[in-house]
Amino acid sequence: MQTCLARLKPGTRFRLIGMPEVTGELVGCSDCSATVRIDGGAREVAIENDDGTTRRFHARRATTTTWAPATVVEPIFTPEDHASPSNEEFDMTAKKKTPKTKATKPQATTKVKKVKEHKAKKLSAIDAAAQVLAASKEPKNCKELIEAMTAKGLWTSPGGKTPHATLYSAIIREIAIKGKEARFVKTERGQFAANA
Repeated sequence: MQTCLARLKPGTRFRLIGMPEVTGELVGCSDCSATVRIDGGAREVAIENDDGTTRRFHARRATTTTWAPATVVEPIFTPEDHASPSNEEFDMTAKKKTPKTKATKPQATTKVKKVKEHKAKKLSAIDAAAQVLAASKEPKNCKELIEAMTAKGLWTSPGGKTPHATLYSAIIREIAIKGKEARFVKTERGQFAANA
């Protein structure tokens, strides 16, 4: 069953379509990139102890990198495949949650807390770009969008070297996937406007 990385759950092991010898595990996925841990080769390692005995074990290499979320793969193993009680060996890291009793708080305090949590949420780059274009009357390129988003305090780069290229990819992907329902319209090369 072929699918893309964006549709898999974190923890899913996969095989790359077209190169079945490349296997890995999905660590996480966003609109712009998928973090994957690619399996390297395995080798047998021998360690000699102080007392002269030798211990042998298999060592595996793994490389963590980012791929496009649209990369086509074949899932090999998903976390829920072994989530049944009969396969407890795969669930060793899962902790059972015990219900906690909470003291009841006045209703007004709860409402204030919810408002603060709502304000603390950050916009993604593509959502901030959609807001900037909705307020703008003329098309903008991605560098102009990044500058406007930063100036308005809607979004700041987490330190990437080319946030405009990442934003461009995300906008193009949304237009390709959603078509006429996308929030963006490509007006000319490298220029985008809000979809009316």
